[in-house]
Amino acid sequence: MAGVHQPPNAPALVSFPDTDALAHSLAAFILKAQKDSLDKKGRFTIALSGGSLPKMLKGLVDNPSVKWDKWQVFYVDERVVPLDHPDSNHLACTTHLFSKVPIPAENIHPIDPTLLNDLEELSDAYEKDLIREFAQKDAARFPIFDLILLGMGPDGHTASLFPGHELLTEEDRWVAYLDDSPKPPPKRITFTYPVINHALRVVFVAAGKEKVDTLSNILDHPEAGLPAARVKPAHPGQLYWFVDDAAAEKVQYPRTPFKL
Repeated sequence: MAGVHQPPNAPALVSFPDTDALAHSLAAFILKAQKDSLDKKGRFTIALSGGSLPKMLKGLVDNPSVKWDKWQVFYVDERVVPLDHPDSNHLACTTHLFSKVPIPAENIHPIDPTLLNDLEELSDAYEKDLIREFAQKDAARFPIFDLILLGMGPDGHTASLFPGHELLTEEDRWVAYLDDSPKPPPKRITFTYPVINHALRVVFVAAGKEKVDTLSNILDHPEAGLPAARVKPAHPGQLYWFVDDAAAEKVQYPRTPFKL
């Protein structure tokens, strides 16, 4: 991404004074990624997380530069609940973004709500949805998203990849399930590291003073191996942390100025 420079394979830490500035620059980053992707292949593939991330996408609402008909949207992870359940990542993204923009419904890929009682079948179905979108078009071992947006929990988890969980070592599946999430609800499906790390760009979004210790641990002490610190995209120089100054207060890791 032009204007953001960092050593190969090292994340770029970009800190903003408040969440409004963060959201504005995040939208600009997404639009640049969209343009690059549309220029190259005529479509834009993006995967979203839940949590506080959907609220940070407000800069895309009423933005005439977004080519919604070219987007294909997947979820990095999802809670195994009905699509209208308060815990649903799809509901959060719909509430804060999709209900406010003209994206075609068929361009959004939620989980199949008829398969909630069978975790293996549910995760297999979502993996097949990815295969339909990526396998024939890209001919790669793993899907190559143009952009994946991630959050970070206070325990350092990202997606539904939690500290000490067996899914941290999953190397083959694109989508895996768990029924023992330490954070409720217990049943979830999630992208695995190979999928996340094959993306062309990965952006973590973290804001608020409650993230300050975890963010410092991840960036200043990656050797501790927290799940978020294990995100290492195969494409050098394409890992970013978009944070606010409150979250970055204790971080010693060098900041990178943001320019497009």
